[in-house]
Amino acid sequence: MQLSKPLYESLPWLYVLGGALLIGVSHQLHSGALSVLLLAAGVLAVIGGAAIWLRRRDFRATRAEYWANNGPSSVDGEPPGDSAAGDGADRAADALRRPEEP
Repeated sequence: MQLSKPLYESLPWLYVLGGALLIGVSHQLHSGALSVLLLAAGVLAVIGGAAIWLRRRDFRATRAEYWANNGPSSVDGEPPGDSAAGDGADRAADALRRPEEP
């Protein structure tokens, strides 16, 4: 199932808002079991929304940092293409990515 981008981006905020609403309703109720159940659901929704927002933020920052450094580096710490063996491996990988035209 795919969601539209505006809806997908707003989900953490909707979780936090819904959780806050549940916490508010549980505070207004004076029955024990239902109030505790709503409070627990509200706290879980707030924590879940915050966790999703933080994970997305960290992923985007890591991805931006990764691509700002021109992609991955080799195991030896040298950028790809600095060694003779790396050049051959790069050419082989390029050949696999784009097949030759007949």
